[in-house]
Amino acid sequence: MATKDTIQQRFNELASQNLGKSPSNPTFVDSDDWGSWSSSAMNLLQMVFGPDSAHLLQLKQIIEKEKRVYYEQSRVAKSVFLGAKADYEKGCYLSLERQVSGEVFGDFIAVAKKSLDEGSKDVAAVLACAALEDALKRFANANGLNVSGKDMSEVIGALKSKSLVGGSLKSILETMPKTRNAAMHADWAKITALEVGGVIGFTEQFLLQNF
Repeated sequence: MATKDTIQQRFNELASQNLGKSPSNPTFVDSDDWGSWSSSAMNLLQMVFGPDSAHLLQLKQIIEKEKRVYYEQSRVAKSVFLGAKADYEKGCYLSLERQVSGEVFGDFIAVAKKSLDEGSKDVAAVLACAALEDALKRFANANGLNVSGKDMSEVIGALKSKSLVGGSLKSILETMPKTRNAAMHADWAKITALEVGGVIGFTEQFLLQNF
């Protein structure tokens, strides 16, 4: 997984890369310059902003329009890329953050599953509930909700108020704070292995859908 510093460095490298004119026909951009730059630029934008981002779609439209790209078109493409670079530097992105978070939470859930399989119900409960609560808060923040300092029940309420969870998902999610509270207060007698398995399964599905 690339770090933010690595991503920034790559943005800087591609922003400074020269796209020269074709030696045989200056109307077009140099094919070697364009080939290396365009593929790297698209890869970077997809990784940072996701496959459906406006920046990436606009760049793809320019790249895929013609087999040979006019020099002026390459300048437009470079402008689109620079706009994406500016948004990244201002923190206006979600895809990369969600990917990183998803991997971290996934590790928590993997350890929780292993603990549960080995009979360590209480350890599994703490890990699974912590991962779920953090994931819910990050999901809420990503959707413009301020849930700083709120407990799981309040976070769920905020998500429901914006219709970000609904149907069977909402019903299952509403049962999670009970297990979470028992785990965080070491009320182990109030937690069953079945409940812990339910938290793990729900959290896995939530991560797949949102991270």
